[in-house]
Amino acid sequence: MDGDLAPLPRLLELADAHDAWLVVDDAHGFGVLGTKGAGAVEEAGLDVDDVPILMCTLGKAVGTFGAFVAGSPVLIESLLQRARTYIYTTALPPALAAATRAALRVMQDESWRRARVLRVAQTFAAAARDLGLNVMPSRTPIQPIVLGSESAALDASRALLEQGLWVPAIRPPTVPAGSSRLRVTFSAAHSDQDVAQLVEALRVLASQGVIA
Repeated sequence: MDGDLAPLPRLLELADAHDAWLVVDDAHGFGVLGTKGAGAVEEAGLDVDDVPILMCTLGKAVGTFGAFVAGSPVLIESLLQRARTYIYTTALPPALAAATRAALRVMQDESWRRARVLRVAQTFAAAARDLGLNVMPSRTPIQPIVLGSESAALDASRALLEQGLWVPAIRPPTVPAGSSRLRVTFSAAHSDQDVAQLVEALRVLASQGVIA
């Protein structure tokens, strides 16, 4: 939700200490984090021996639909034969599978996209903090701005939408009471002009007292 990262090395230490497996569900990191875009596990310097079960969605950075579980042949065969929710799930349409494969090739061949989206996010975060906004610490494309009340987040989201900027308001029970926020999410397709437009819109809202 907030673009923060789980402390995977520390979690691995705990898993090893208790003879347990470390399972990572990397929804937003896959395709964005790591030198090759393999996600939070790669960025943390871990591998398949450290993380025997890796789950990733294809509906975020990959831009298609569905998800996958990666692991040992024994694990995968066990899921195929025993996972009730999988047994009664229909396969992805061929066109969707082809689109996913094409997106994975883009992830491998065009690493500049990852570098760009991370740079854009950090440029925005610095500018938003200069406005005095409460931007939560995040090294990812997700940059939450905590406003507090639900009404403040909703009012700000509506005001931005009127200017053609879609920034959803996140409210309880998704987040704790009193910490409603705007959830800004960037992609590699966002230009510097897009960032400047959003920052200026936030500046105006701050000057009008809509956000603080």
